Amino acid sequence: MKNLRMKAARAAKDMSQQELADAVNVSRQTINAIEKGDYNPTIKLCRAICRTLDKTLDDLFWEEE
Repeated sequence: MKNLRMKAARAAKDMSQQELADAVNVSRQTINAIEKGDYNPTIKLCRAICRTLDKTLDDLFWEEE
C-alpha cells in the first residue's frame, strides 16, 4: 500500500526524498520504496521519520481497514 500520507507530510515540509533520507540516515531509494509501498520500515525508522516530519506514528503509518 502506498504511503501517500508520508509523501504529503514530506512535501508540506518542502523536503525532497534525499533530504528526508539524509535526516534519517537511509538512502533516497529507501524513502522512495516506503512511499511506493514496496518496503516496510522498522519501527526505529518509522519513529525517526515521524520526528523529522513532526508527525505521529498514527499520522503516517496507521493502516485504515
